[in-house]
Amino acid sequence: QLQLVESGGGLVQPGGSLRLSCAASGFTLDYYVIGWFRQPPGKEREFVAVINWSGSGTNYANSVKGRFAISRDYAKNAVYLQMNSLKPEDTAIYYCYAPGPYWGQGIQVTVSS
Repeated sequence: QLQLVESGGGLVQPGGSLRLSCAASGFTLDYYVIGWFRQPPGKEREFVAVINWSGSGTNYANSVKGRFAISRDYAKNAVYLQMNSLKPEDTAIYYCYAPGPYWGQGIQVTVSS
């Protein structure tokens, strides 16, 4: 079976940092475009970041540009989302995505004092 599993979420104060991980099982992420999406409370799912198959190209939503960084580790078959300078509006369930489509189960990130 093919699965994506997120980890690394939790509660953090405004201005803090978290790193989310997306680990694949049952298939390799090589040559896949991988993305992160999020769904804030009471809102629709929205795009956050994407990285191409080679890892050389990335794009970010304007709301996270300059604060978040997406990366991948082929040896570990994983993709990461480094989140810095977190704001309360970053509070959401974060999902890892790969074309198929494949979706992770989602992981909660809460930014609050």
